[in-house]
Amino acid sequence: MDPVTIAAVVAFSLAGSLMGTFSGMVPGIHVNTLAALMAATFPAMASGLSGFLPDGTVTVAVCCCMMAAGVVHSFVDFVPSVFLGAPDSEDAVSVMPGHRLLLEGRGMDAVRAAAIGSLVGCSAAVLLSIPLHYAMSGSMGAVVENVTPYVLAVAAFVLVSSEFRKGVRTGLFGLAAFLVSGCLGYACMTLPIPCTGVLGEGSVLFPLLTGLFGFPVMLSSARGKGRMPNQSEGREDPVGPVPGLAGVVTGCIAGWFPGITSTVGASMAACVLSESRPERYIATVASIGTVTSVLALVTLSVSGSGRTGVALAIADVAGDAVSGMSETFLLLLLATAVASLAGYYLTIRAGSLMSAMVSRVDVRNLNRAVIGLVSALILLLTGPFGLAVALFSTVVGFLPDAGGVNRVVLCGSLLLPVMMFSLRSLELRLGLGHELGVVHDEPLVLPGADGPAGVGDLHRED
Repeated sequence: MDPVTIAAVVAFSLAGSLMGTFSGMVPGIHVNTLAALMAATFPAMASGLSGFLPDGTVTVAVCCCMMAAGVVHSFVDFVPSVFLGAPDSEDAVSVMPGHRLLLEGRGMDAVRAAAIGSLVGCSAAVLLSIPLHYAMSGSMGAVVENVTPYVLAVAAFVLVSSEFRKGVRTGLFGLAAFLVSGCLGYACMTLPIPCTGVLGEGSVLFPLLTGLFGFPVMLSSARGKGRMPNQSEGREDPVGPVPGLAGVVTGCIAGWFPGITSTVGASMAACVLSESRPERYIATVASIGTVTSVLALVTLSVSGSGRTGVALAIADVAGDAVSGMSETFLLLLLATAVASLAGYYLTIRAGSLMSAMVSRVDVRNLNRAVIGLVSALILLLTGPFGLAVALFSTVVGFLPDAGGVNRVVLCGSLLLPVMMFSLRSLELRLGLGHELGVVHDEPLVLPGADGPAGVGDLHRED
């Protein structure tokens, strides 16, 4: 690794960090879109940079830029989730505790908790990447594939059984909400719903998750108090490293098992850990999402399968250069480490700016404006059918409030379809059934995926 290559990696990682900040702060703009654009325009970029850097260095530097963007996006996207209630797929279940802290004037505690959880999770994932790489390169990979349906079943059981602890009536209502959201998610992922907006083809999971987790929170806030409480700067460290480390364990599960997305992993962690302090829960969720984004790189290096849109874009640009314990793989880990430090700083800065603004505006008008903005983004990115999905999802999103259950049961919208597809895939491998792909979380969906929106081949994980 010559100094020129390392300097280029650091510089492009910082540039990618700014890209990830932009995509994380703007609801509906996912880092996958930016990564796909960079992959599509890579020949032009390589031609323009060839006079400054060797060809091999250009390839690595651009891949590091995309990797850094993905990592920083997983940090910063908690800011609009806390202050605007507009969730990304990885942190949808954090909207409720984040909004609770916001109403207490502690929005920055939520942001700092997310930043610390992400930093702890990212650091641990980088350290674990090489040992996990060796482990998954052996027989462990086959074991993971075979036990996936059973892990999915356990995840569903943990999610639903937690509601029965509150009483039979609450448990039955939680089960009903889980099944209804699961049927809605299954319909969205299998029906040929056109999701083409003005800006091109989008993901149906954006309006689905926004309707389930974002709009109900914002609509409730729009009927609340006129002014948001003054926000304090919060404590420097409101959580410590323990919640982030707890998220590492769940993040490893979410990173390796197809279908166990970071949202579902966060729900499992919430049921098992039962965190009473919302900021600790937020740190755990943030850690899970960041660990998942880092381990997607390890999965790409081991199996050649992209578990995220960023990983797929890196594969398109780097090809076989990222396979195995290659120099490209190690440089991408370096880019991840640089991005984690930048992501922590940028998250705190973005949170401070939002905190200063939110207490000066009428919260009802703010939420109405955000609802209008996100609705416009849904229309632009997914078209009128996406807007219809958001409307139906919003109706389902009010079910937990009506039954007094945790909103995490709505993660059935992802978990139930994935479990069904995974069982069908197991039947296929045993020669017992017909082929049906495995559905994954929104970051794994790219325009042009095979089959219905969100459905990809078992081994080509779009």
